[in-house]
Amino acid sequence: MLEITKEFRKGILFVRLKGVLNKDTVSYLNKEVTKVVADMQFQNVLFNVEELTSIDIEGVHAILYNYNLCKDNNGISLLCGVNKSIKNIINHNLSFIFQIKDEEKAINMVEI
Repeated sequence: MLEITKEFRKGILFVRLKGVLNKDTVSYLNKEVTKVVADMQFQNVLFNVEELTSIDIEGVHAILYNYNLCKDNNGISLLCGVNKSIKNIINHNLSFIFQIKDEEKAINMVEI
């Protein structure tokens, strides 16, 4: 199961993920986040993965796709809250996405 909460603040779409992001739940992420990012042409997205308990390669690809959407819109995509449960797969597959400690640091990084 995957829970998603979203908040748009100071030019950043904050996406908080809780639970499991895998082949069974990635369609929910695509419907709730990726479609919005694409349709609204959001430039800056922060994925807070602090409460994500596991992620598979399909979940990694979904985050990567959002990263590319932001990049195409001249923005950035950030990760925060990478925990022990998902650290290995994130660092192995998404090491090029800038990781920050918490959401507040994202506001300082994005120039509006």
